[in-house]
Parts: sequence; C-alpha cells; structure tokens
Amino acid sequence: MINRVVLVGRLTRDPEMKYTQSGIAVTRFTLACDRPFTGQDGKREADFIDCTVWRKQAESVAQYLKKGSLAGVEGRLQISSYDDKDGQKRYRAEVVVDSVRFLESKKDSEPSAPRQEAPVKQDKPASGFGADPFSGGSSIDLSDDDLPF
Repeated sequence: MINRVVLVGRLTRDPEMKYTQSGIAVTRFTLACDRPFTGQDGKREADFIDCTVWRKQAESVAQYLKKGSLAGVEGRLQISSYDDKDGQKRYRAEVVVDSVRFLESKKDSEPSAPRQEAPVKQDKPASGFGADPFSGGSSIDLSDDDLPF
C-alpha cells in the first residue's frame, strides 16, 4: 500500500513545539497550500493542512520556521477519531512528516530595504562557455536522415 503526501506551502502561524513525557520533541504547524484554480469569485483558494513532525526535525522546524515561512514536507496522511464533549464522533486528518525542506533562506523571509541592482552588461556570457547556440543568428541545416526517430 502507498500513503505518501508531498506539500509545499506557507506556515499559517508559528510552529508549536512540545516534549512528550519521555522527552521526545514534537512540533505541530499548519501549511496553507494554494489550490491550482480559482473559485467562482475569481479568488485563489487554499487548503489548510495540519502537520506534525517529530524528534530532531521538530526542533529544527521550531527554531527556523515561523508564520509565513515557505516549506516543503513529505510524509503520510493519518486520520484519527475522537468523541467530542457532546458524544459526537469527530475525525481529524494530519500529515505525519518524515522530511521538511526549508524553501527560503532566513534573509529571504525577512523584509528588507529595496535593492538597487546595477545593469548587467551582456557582451560576453558569464559562464565563459561562449555564445548561446540557440540564441538565433545562424540556422542549423538538418535533414530527415539526421534525426534518430
């Protein structure tokens, strides 16, 4: 059976880290993931997905991520149930995270003063490999016999 989830989104609030009675770190956070389409009102909608990460990664998430941080997670979907105070059975879905990727640097997520960039002179390519052969200029003469298919 396969149960894999891959998400990229922004944290909706600062992560909350706690320790179990046996001293294992656990951090919970919610990712807002944009849907690939807009609603009837023309606005983009998002899904808010609860995530739980354990141990060393839990400590790293709590230390380095904050509300608005862009993160990628990989894990498995877990559905749990409980009875609420009125005796109604409730279900909860969350992603139990195996791997977290921090998708922007700390300086990218902090607001900064606008930068003035100097214009780049395009006389020579920066890579030092010569001119781009696909930039136009000369045509390539190919016949059907030259193609491998």
